[in-house]
Amino acid sequence: MFEGIWTGFQVAFSAQGLLFVFIGAIVGTLIGMIPGLGPITAIAVMIPITYGMDPAMALLLMAGVYYGAAYGGAASSILLNAPGESMSVPTTFDGYPMAKQGKAGKALAVAAIASFVGGTISVILLTFFAPALAKVAVSFGPPEYFALMLMGLTAVASFSDDSTIKSLISATVGLMLATIGIDSQTGTMRYTFGNPNLLEGIDFLVIALGLFALAEVCSLILERKEKAANMNKIGSLRLTKEDYREMAGPMGRQSVLGFLIGVLPGAGGTIASFLAYISEKKLAKKPEEFGKGSVRGLAAPEAANNGSSSGAFVPLLGLGIPGSGTTAVMLGALIVLGIQPGPLLMSDHPDVFWGVIASMYIGNIILLILNLPLIPLFAKILRVPRPLLTSLVIIFCLIGVYAISFSTFDLYLLVAFGILGFLMALVKFPPAPLLLAFILGGMMEQSLRQALTISNGSFSIFVESPIALSLLAVALLSFIVPILKNRKKKKYDVDNQMEI
Repeated sequence: MFEGIWTGFQVAFSAQGLLFVFIGAIVGTLIGMIPGLGPITAIAVMIPITYGMDPAMALLLMAGVYYGAAYGGAASSILLNAPGESMSVPTTFDGYPMAKQGKAGKALAVAAIASFVGGTISVILLTFFAPALAKVAVSFGPPEYFALMLMGLTAVASFSDDSTIKSLISATVGLMLATIGIDSQTGTMRYTFGNPNLLEGIDFLVIALGLFALAEVCSLILERKEKAANMNKIGSLRLTKEDYREMAGPMGRQSVLGFLIGVLPGAGGTIASFLAYISEKKLAKKPEEFGKGSVRGLAAPEAANNGSSSGAFVPLLGLGIPGSGTTAVMLGALIVLGIQPGPLLMSDHPDVFWGVIASMYIGNIILLILNLPLIPLFAKILRVPRPLLTSLVIIFCLIGVYAISFSTFDLYLLVAFGILGFLMALVKFPPAPLLLAFILGGMMEQSLRQALTISNGSFSIFVESPIALSLLAVALLSFIVPILKNRKKKKYDVDNQMEI
């Protein structure tokens, strides 16, 4: 292993290697900042460029783009409340409130440091445990994936401090939206109402930008005098000792959690970042601070997000199985270059296997050095006059959505979800459960059907697997405990009022 690491660092520290990692990190960061574009788009664009290159150098470039985009997605989420991809959504929960409080600089600094720590810890884990974890990833079948998705979905009760029922209603709407389109197994049209534009379902970006970015634009327009005062302030980039103390625990825990979830093919950074946020909120002594500008609430999903980016390379390099949509594109690129990822990659092409791992150490340092000095430049977005900024956000959202499908119908849907998001904010319905349920809904349905096909329709398959049974038990607890806590709290409040 140490011989392999030495080989990897020789590849990554070569002049050509450093150049490609640097270029990839910059390109990934810039693309990650633009709503509507993400690492999948960036790497897809890189495939023609890398054709004919040395495979090791080509993968270094694509890896740099991959984890650079994970960094860049935080900027638009914090400054504009416009997550460009699903795994950046939890960053908006506390990052954007901090920007509204005049702490945009601090929020971007927390995100950069948490991303660096998450990426570094996960790369260390990748270095030592990649072969062993590749075998663990294979043990996850449809029952285990269904249980994992269900666990993530039942945790929606944590998203609303006021009403668990509101969170569950929001999640139900998300599951309903996830069923729109042609059923992939039977070919049946579901909830399309005869509209051909809905045959392929609704894209995630339409819902995310509508519920978060456009809804916030509506709010800014209607309450501009109240919100404009602090929004123009960037604030200091310096973090206090108290901030570092608050960040330390979440960064360490969620980096490991993100890495382990990233190892599972198909799970990806979205589930990692949502579970990181939910678990930190449950562990926090003051969970009521989450959603209002909590440092812990911002550091946790960013660490998990970057941790999962490294974890996704375990099934890709070790098994030849893509762990996410982005690594699926990278798998195709490697095959085009004549490299077959899998168990023999480490012995047949050690320069590719270990070169990618070594490049991640360098890439994380490069990204931290790049991002911290650029924070004041990023934060100047907030000094753009309010009417111009809201107009730019609307234009970015429209361009991002239209660029996916070139459909004007999606633009109408975007506006509809923007109005829905604004109305949900007025009546205090959390939008996060809706989005999480929409993301997990399709994967849950597919895993459920595959599991029942394997067992000939018997639900016993979900309790026969120890992993699935454990995850289902955690899902049940995460659903019941918040309800019991709310009842106990209400009873305590009633008793206090009676005493008064």
